[in-house]
Amino acid sequence: MTPEQALALYGPDDPREPLLLDSPHSGREFPADFDAIVSEFDLRDGEDCFIDELYLPATELGVSLIAARFPRTWLDPNRHHGDIDLDLIEGGSWPHEYRPSGKARLGKALVWRTLDDGRPIYGRRLRVDEVLDRIERGHRPYHRALQGAIDATHARFGVSYHLNCHSMNPVAGVQGEGGAGAVRADFVLGDRDGSTCEAGFTAFVREVLSGMGYEVKVNDPYKGVELVRAYSDPAAGRHSLQLEINKRLYMDPATREPNEGFAALQANLRTLVDALLDYTRTKANRHD
Repeated sequence: MTPEQALALYGPDDPREPLLLDSPHSGREFPADFDAIVSEFDLRDGEDCFIDELYLPATELGVSLIAARFPRTWLDPNRHHGDIDLDLIEGGSWPHEYRPSGKARLGKALVWRTLDDGRPIYGRRLRVDEVLDRIERGHRPYHRALQGAIDATHARFGVSYHLNCHSMNPVAGVQGEGGAGAVRADFVLGDRDGSTCEAGFTAFVREVLSGMGYEVKVNDPYKGVELVRAYSDPAAGRHSLQLEINKRLYMDPATREPNEGFAALQANLRTLVDALLDYTRTKANRHD
């Protein structure tokens, strides 16, 4: 996988609306150098399966969607590039920028060490140069594309609204957020306790989804991680919100296949994006 192959862009190349979407964890193209000791099927446990496909109809409305092609378990773009799990590194030290988030204790730092059930992904520790190579081929291109899209949107409209799109397992595993066995709501919105977007944006998304009959929680158990933190600045009109969808609404987590709810959820997400376009257009000041 080269940096040019790291991501896909759906919809317009240039911003046509003040809203943009990204899906960092739906990638399923496994690089040849992964060297995992578990199967690709098991590695997909960390995948936000079909999230890119679920939001694809939104691109027909003029909204851009950025999606990673590589799997989350190979490298997680929703981490800072310095969020290194030292227990996974040969020699146990990292000679470059080191910015731990605490995710390493769950085995889910920049490069995952364990699956959600606690099984190790590798039979060895990774060399520093291997991890640096993954950063150059996956992390940097993804962040560069997302930051560029947010900057371009803000430059054109005076504001940018970024929806960071994810899915979650119906019940937390051994290493899952909220503790093993925790049952998740239909949707979880994360704005890092109100720090990554205006309160009205979070409230509006919650209102629309609740109006469809879904159970929606905010910052429980997911508050949002690096991709909503890194490029948001609500005071400057840069808003980012993480949105987690319960996998049981659209797929069978055991088989990794869509279920009978897929089409209905896809239609509801298009309705959500349509409503968000009305919301964001009222906030925009076009700079054409």
